[in-house]
Amino acid sequence: MSVVGKALDLPLLWRILGYSRPYKLRFNLTLSLTLALAVIGPLRPYIVKITVDDYIMNSNYQGLLNMTLLMAALIFIEAIFQFIQVYSANWLGQTIIKDLRLKTYNKIIGFKLKYFDKTPIGTLVTRTVSDIETIAEIFSSGILIIIGDLLKIIVVIGWMIYLDWQLTIASLISLPLLIVATNIFKNAIKSSFQDVRTQISNLNSFVQEHVTGMNIVQIFNREEEEAKKFHKINALHRDANIRSIWAYSIFFPVVELLSALSLAMMIWWGTNGVLSGQIQFGDLTAFILYIHMLYRPIRQLADRFNTLQMGMVSSERVFKVLDDESQITQAGNESISRIRGDISFKDVWFAYNEENWVLKGLSLEVKSGESLALVGATGAGKTSVINLLSRFYEFSKGSIELDGKDIRNINTSDLRKQVGVVLQDVFLFSDTVHNNITINNNEITREQVIEAAKAVGAHDFILKLPGGYDHNVRERGAMLSAGQRQLISFIRAYVYNPAILILDEATSSIDTESEEIIQHAIGKLTEKRTSIIIAHRLATIQKATNILVLDNGKVVERGSHSALLAQNGVYKNLFELQIAE
Repeated sequence: MSVVGKALDLPLLWRILGYSRPYKLRFNLTLSLTLALAVIGPLRPYIVKITVDDYIMNSNYQGLLNMTLLMAALIFIEAIFQFIQVYSANWLGQTIIKDLRLKTYNKIIGFKLKYFDKTPIGTLVTRTVSDIETIAEIFSSGILIIIGDLLKIIVVIGWMIYLDWQLTIASLISLPLLIVATNIFKNAIKSSFQDVRTQISNLNSFVQEHVTGMNIVQIFNREEEEAKKFHKINALHRDANIRSIWAYSIFFPVVELLSALSLAMMIWWGTNGVLSGQIQFGDLTAFILYIHMLYRPIRQLADRFNTLQMGMVSSERVFKVLDDESQITQAGNESISRIRGDISFKDVWFAYNEENWVLKGLSLEVKSGESLALVGATGAGKTSVINLLSRFYEFSKGSIELDGKDIRNINTSDLRKQVGVVLQDVFLFSDTVHNNITINNNEITREQVIEAAKAVGAHDFILKLPGGYDHNVRERGAMLSAGQRQLISFIRAYVYNPAILILDEATSSIDTESEEIIQHAIGKLTEKRTSIIIAHRLATIQKATNILVLDNGKVVERGSHSALLAQNGVYKNLFELQIAE
């Protein structure tokens, strides 16, 4: 990866420009117009010079009219070219970042859950939205415009030398000072852009996290303290921007001063030349226009390079996400359409962090149509079992098989179609009940949704909502109770008809009345399909075919409910404690 803060990292720049290949014609058109504008613009002062010397000084009104029409035509052509160039450059930038944003988002949704454990969501939002937006500036205001400005400077200086090399030297006497000032400005602002992007990321992360957890902030009366934290983060963001503003506020007046110095030197030298007859008045007029035309792109070049720098910093951050290898590895591409549901864990070892093992040689068998319940204290490894089965995380040793096939050889998308998961913390999107059930899958019809809702006993409560199945549940389902959100998650699992159903603490956070409906739903969902149930409430798993008691990543007891009670072990102690509550 390239060095952060490097003004022009060619390998990184070529990689960015590589995204323009599908739009090669548009890119070439934009570049051609940029170059054409750099040549057309400097023609105008020369035409003014000819008009003054050959027609105005000689009182040739017909010639003056002809030159005026020529100038008007040139300005019109330049305006048309400029319109097309600006539109085309911005179209190119927006289209490229659309492709890049889609690629970044697809990359993110393919990451292992471990990646999200260590990466703030606000940081990923920044990468996908504002960082990629900045990359568009590379095309609309960056590399193409820089090429055009450099060419314009060369053409302008060429015309100036052609007209009068001595007057050119007098006009450019302050140019070395401008080059020094530009270099100082570039170095002063380089680090501030990296700082600005970092502070934006921190700001997004803080706001996203605290808005999501606002109920905790308010419950514990921490509004004032969290506001102080936000004030500090916001101040750092302000300071980072002010450092760049400070550099701009000094640089632009310096450029204007040096531009005025060049103009003054040119007028002093040129006026003497006009009075002595060595320089024509038209040359003096053209040079005034050329100096304005010269210093404008030079002043903007520093800004363009900073725009390019900002785009390079942002692109490096985005490419860091795209180059991350935290995705689930596809060792094979075996496709499956439907499985029986036989599950086998053989001596499986798993750790979230290196050798801090969560599962230690776990082995279990679940036959098609059977139900397996996992019991144990928090941290025993219950949730890790279902995360590995769905390949949200990668296990380190052992093997996991479905119908005798290693899950690492099965296409991940096909695998997850076979596994339905109902979590304790149900996540609902800010959308309708119907869309939250189908996850916007157009292959699932309204009739199938209603049939599933009736099957799990949720149809009546949905009809009572304003708009029924078209009721918007708002962000995270805030308009619904915990039991209602849980029922929607059951319908969601039902309509996808998985071969394997996983219930992770699905009844732990609902009231007794809702639990009766949920138990009915569980019965319908687990009917004739393999199921794995994780529950703290042991009363909800008594009908399970087999129960595994986990402790510290190992199976300490296994058997049916009645068999485990007869063992007078860990399970019986847990069961008696819950009955006594």
